[in-house]
Amino acid sequence: MIDFLLKLYKKPRLIFIDLLLINLALIFGFILRFDGSWLSHFSYSYSIILSIIGLTILYFSGLYKKMWRYASINELKSIIKIVTLINLSFTLYIFLAQISFSRSVVIISGVLDLLFLGGLRFILRLTKDYLEYERCNDAGIKVLIVGAGDAAEILIREMYKHPELGKEVIGLVDDDSEKIGLEIHGKRVLGDRHDIPDIIAKRDVSEVIIAIPSTSGEAIKNIYDLSNQTGVEIKIVPGLDEIINGGFNLNQIREVKVEDLLKRDQVDLNTEGISSYLQAKTVLVTGGGGSIGAELCRQIIRFNPEQLIIFDISENNTYFIELELKDDYNNIEVIPVIGSIRDKQKLRQTFAEYQPDVVFHAAAHKHVPLMEYNPEEAIKNNVLGTKNVAETADEFNVERFVLVSTDKAVNPTNVMGATKRTAEMIAQAINNKSKTKFMAVRFGNVLGSKGSVIPLFKRQIAQGGPVTVTHKEVERYFMTIPEAAQLVIQAGSLGQGGEVFVLDMGEAVKIIDLAKDLIKLSGLELGEDIDIEVIGLRPGEKLYEELLYDGEDSIATDHERIFITNLESVNQKVLYDDINKLERLIKISDSSAIVNALVNLVGTYEPNRDNMERIS
Repeated sequence: MIDFLLKLYKKPRLIFIDLLLINLALIFGFILRFDGSWLSHFSYSYSIILSIIGLTILYFSGLYKKMWRYASINELKSIIKIVTLINLSFTLYIFLAQISFSRSVVIISGVLDLLFLGGLRFILRLTKDYLEYERCNDAGIKVLIVGAGDAAEILIREMYKHPELGKEVIGLVDDDSEKIGLEIHGKRVLGDRHDIPDIIAKRDVSEVIIAIPSTSGEAIKNIYDLSNQTGVEIKIVPGLDEIINGGFNLNQIREVKVEDLLKRDQVDLNTEGISSYLQAKTVLVTGGGGSIGAELCRQIIRFNPEQLIIFDISENNTYFIELELKDDYNNIEVIPVIGSIRDKQKLRQTFAEYQPDVVFHAAAHKHVPLMEYNPEEAIKNNVLGTKNVAETADEFNVERFVLVSTDKAVNPTNVMGATKRTAEMIAQAINNKSKTKFMAVRFGNVLGSKGSVIPLFKRQIAQGGPVTVTHKEVERYFMTIPEAAQLVIQAGSLGQGGEVFVLDMGEAVKIIDLAKDLIKLSGLELGEDIDIEVIGLRPGEKLYEELLYDGEDSIATDHERIFITNLESVNQKVLYDDINKLERLIKISDSSAIVNALVNLVGTYEPNRDNMERIS
């Protein structure tokens, strides 16, 4: 039956059905106007002329390019415009031909045209929807939707369109008491989130879908706990930005991730400020193939730069992000450059060829224990590499230079943090004499980035455990990759040169709690299916990370999530003398001497190199 209805939507059939309906409307117009004497006023020539006008306008109208299985108010507006044009054209013909014709007939037939043409399409759609609704109600998988907003409405509609999935929505829950008892597409709001356990038990629910894209991680965690029963799958819809952009489909509904449990409010960007420094500009991202760099590229390209240059040493990473960006934004030139920030000649060649206006410097070594064992490599990349990029940006009069830094640069206890603080100092020093506006942005750990703790935990869980945590009290700040990238880009619009920006990271999270959440999300029971083992702090690791030095002030900016930290000025000559000393030391690979030189360079660096015999 559904297949038969959909065949009626085809252009060749529907256009002749429409012509028939327009002529019927004209005949009914005469009947309603003249009653039994209508034939004496009607002429078949009227019908012929109306058919010619109607066929011409309908054929070229674009009306049959619309998918009437999704008919809505917009399609009704199209019908109104076309019916009005047909009747005005018919009236003009009557006027030019000087035919005696009742004007009320035109008005009546025009109204009937709307009823017939619009009614046919909406009856077909309603019939199709009803048949799909009945098929959905015969499904085997009982689904409860959490949230009774726009996302839930889209979700229910999508499930009606795909009855082959075998899912039946048994109802919804929502914390808004005014929505309880109301219906969306025939599905009732049964209660609030606290009713979830009872509804699951009474309605034999086997799947719960969280359809509140804008809710907090704390709320998602609470809903997950309430829904987490034997035999119940818990899923979540994609983010609000995906739904607004029309990208939402049933395939995007996924399992709840630990990132969802830590999610915070969506970043509110000042798009006007960002556009002013990125739109129609050439932007270069070092480390553009890495986790942060690639996300920076995804966010930057949304602001329509003239060129986006991905500079990275990894050819595979660069290749994949280039493909992704070119698929999504084929109107913007994406230029992959394979090169190392240690190679100043390659940097100068790249800057000379493309003349970038804005540079985001995300290339760095960031793995704390590895850098403890390889301090010379941390110096080469994080210090000398940053110096190369910053000096090249200054030489070629780049407008803005944004250094991606870390909370580990604050009172560092490890080589990685000390080298990132040195990188900040390089940006501060060069800014003092440069036309380029140099700035740095500090933030904490990024969920899902390469080398982060979550992939390690997932691998350990997949292997059956134990999940290893270095200390029960270890805490870290976390944010998602998109959130970090968006705030870095926003900070770039605020800087006037010399600032170190600090991002609002929210509340610190205990790593052991993160491990417990991940075990729960994997469907396992802590202590029964898998254990957590505390193995002791690694070399260079802190219990708690900081975003500000003791005594530092944070100054608010125009963005509520971004602050400026006041740092003491940097003497470039002294800094460069210390860096030159480091450069000499790395040639002889004297790790102890390198660490001591870093202590002298970064006054707040207090090395924690205990347990160096432990393999990272």
